Amino acid sequence: MGSPDATARGRLNSRAGRRAWQSGRADSPGRGTPLIRSLRFRFSIGSFGAAVSFALSLGLFSAASPAAAFPLQASDTPNDGGGSITLEWTAPHPTAKEWILVRREHGGTFAPVTTIEGTVRSFRDGAVQTGVTYEYQLVAQPTDPQLDSDVSTPARATAAWFDRTKLNVLVVSGIFFLLLFFYIRQAEGGVRWTFRKIPGLAAIEEAIGRATEMGRGVLYVPGVQEIDDIQTIASMILLTKVAKMTAKYETDLLVPTNSPGVYTVAEEVVKSAYADVGRSDAYRSDQVRYITSEQFAYVAAVNGIMLRERPAANFLLGAFFAESLLLAETGHSVGAIQIAGTANVHQMPFFVVACDYTLIGEEYFAASALLSNDARLLGSLKASDTVKIFLIAVIVVGSLLLTFGQSWLTDFFATQ
Repeated sequence: MGSPDATARGRLNSRAGRRAWQSGRADSPGRGTPLIRSLRFRFSIGSFGAAVSFALSLGLFSAASPAAAFPLQASDTPNDGGGSITLEWTAPHPTAKEWILVRREHGGTFAPVTTIEGTVRSFRDGAVQTGVTYEYQLVAQPTDPQLDSDVSTPARATAAWFDRTKLNVLVVSGIFFLLLFFYIRQAEGGVRWTFRKIPGLAAIEEAIGRATEMGRGVLYVPGVQEIDDIQTIASMILLTKVAKMTAKYETDLLVPTNSPGVYTVAEEVVKSAYADVGRSDAYRSDQVRYITSEQFAYVAAVNGIMLRERPAANFLLGAFFAESLLLAETGHSVGAIQIAGTANVHQMPFFVVACDYTLIGEEYFAASALLSNDARLLGSLKASDTVKIFLIAVIVVGSLLLTFGQSWLTDFFATQ
């Protein structure tokens, strides 16, 4: 066993050693001696400097590197008849002030097409040949090769078999033709519908009756267009009605025409109308006259007839232009009852203010269909009225859906 003094010294040394160890632990967060701490601090400074140097060198390298070219997408323009290629791109930032669009046939030499503003992000080239493959590139202006685009992938314009943007037209047209064939079949089977009364149509008999009572004639002007015009054809149907009534009432009828074709047809119409009511003997060859094909010479001649003959009833039914007011004012000055009708919208106001009755637009064609009593015309009239009701319903329903935030119906019927 050791002496008491040695034992005491060992305990003291042990306590001192523990205190020294604890003191060293408390002095260094890195749990090391001052020498170790110094070495670690120097290593940290060196690592930070190396990181800063790497970041600076990376920034300088990035600034010195050229900007990557951006892609240019070229594709056939959808839903067209060919001859068009659509280009789309996302330009770099900063972008060029302007682009020169260059184009080449596949494997050929680039040639400029047009200049495009730098803010534009798409372009439609409509000056290409269908079936030919093209490549494109955007060249920066002012010249800066770093801002030029990549050469686009080859693209070829083709004609689409079906334009999907016009699907709404196909739907409405299909509905109309189905209704047309259905109503024509019904009309041929003897079905008759009730249509809105047209005042100008109902006044035809009144005007002719007035002329008969006054012992004066009826003047019928079939417009100033050729016989192949739809308004002139409708006028011939109305002339049939007027000629039958004048033949029945033994009233003079005069039909001045401005075209040899219209003269020939009008003559046959009037002659047939007189024959239909059993008055073939009352027909005179001078009732239908060819005047001239010159517009205002024809108008002057008709106005002269009005002033000389002073008819009690004037029918101005057909296609009219600048002469509409001249004819209507002259007829009004001689005191004739006047019934006018035309599909020329720009002439309707003159007839409205100067005539007693006016068949406005579609009323003019509807009147000819009603007077013809032809199944095809009546069926088409009924089909057109039904489609109008359908479209009005679509407008109302579309408005209600938009009110509640639903736009699918409006988008379907939108036109481009």
